[in-house]
Amino acid sequence: MAKDWTLGEKTSGLKKETEHAVLVSLITPNVTEPQAHEYMDELQFLAETAGAIAIKRFTQRLPHPEHRTFIGKGKVEEIREYLDRHEEVTMVIFDDDLSGKQTNNLEEVLKVKIVDRSTLILDIFAARAQTAQARTQVELAQMKYLMPRLRGLWTHLERQAGGIGTRGPGETQIETDRRIVQYRMNILEGRLKDIDRQNQTQRKTRTEMVRVALVGYTNVGKSTLLNYLSKSEVLAENKLFATLDTTVRKVVFNTMPFLLSDTVGFIRKLPHHLVESFKSTLDEVRESDILLHVVDIAHLSMRIKSARYSRLYRN
Repeated sequence: MAKDWTLGEKTSGLKKETEHAVLVSLITPNVTEPQAHEYMDELQFLAETAGAIAIKRFTQRLPHPEHRTFIGKGKVEEIREYLDRHEEVTMVIFDDDLSGKQTNNLEEVLKVKIVDRSTLILDIFAARAQTAQARTQVELAQMKYLMPRLRGLWTHLERQAGGIGTRGPGETQIETDRRIVQYRMNILEGRLKDIDRQNQTQRKTRTEMVRVALVGYTNVGKSTLLNYLSKSEVLAENKLFATLDTTVRKVVFNTMPFLLSDTVGFIRKLPHHLVESFKSTLDEVRESDILLHVVDIAHLSMRIKSARYSRLYRN
């Protein structure tokens, strides 16, 4: 199965060896071609951050995802034929979330590991989490992702021979796992509440100073800007989600001191359960006096916006 987390156990993050992968994206009617290419570029960057090499892209335009395999039968067969010719590929990464049933069906046909967008991001988070707060938030996000997929992950029980007694154990095991996951989620949520109370106490000691939060897309340069302004050495890498924990530094501009915080970055199509799990970290943004939005002026969308503004001002 693709989701090989052990219930109640912390993950150790990504494996060290490099894996070769193909990327798959479904283009629905509400997604334009430029957006689809942007999403795939981002997915490739996520894969590279996780330590994988993307060697091929597959896209398919459909009105809605297929129930069994997310993409159509013809596209699944096209990917399978490609995998047969390229044995070095060990993983197929989808740009959207898959159900447990879809993951199992795809693995059964393609015979390689199937990874969806949330799994990829969670794996990166697990490798990046350094503090107790970040590790707790990541594990809670994993549990929330796993909970609705338990039934799909237990589909091997459906292939047992029919007869008396073949359904009971499966249902019992699913319910048992659900209770274990829910119990673990309750513990993690309790820990985060304790951590949040500690953070609120720390913030109260800083209420007299102006607080500025750096916000923006992940990997846009927030940590680099923080290092430059505060003369710090916060980790700054050309990878997505290099920063998961909020870092606060005191900066003096002319004669005015203020607190500058570096926050977890944004990303397109960020799974909702990740936002929910990182609420306590995002509180630093909510309670700041000023939000400084850091953008990449060289990005295509910024160049388009700049051209629009230029035409507007000329008119």
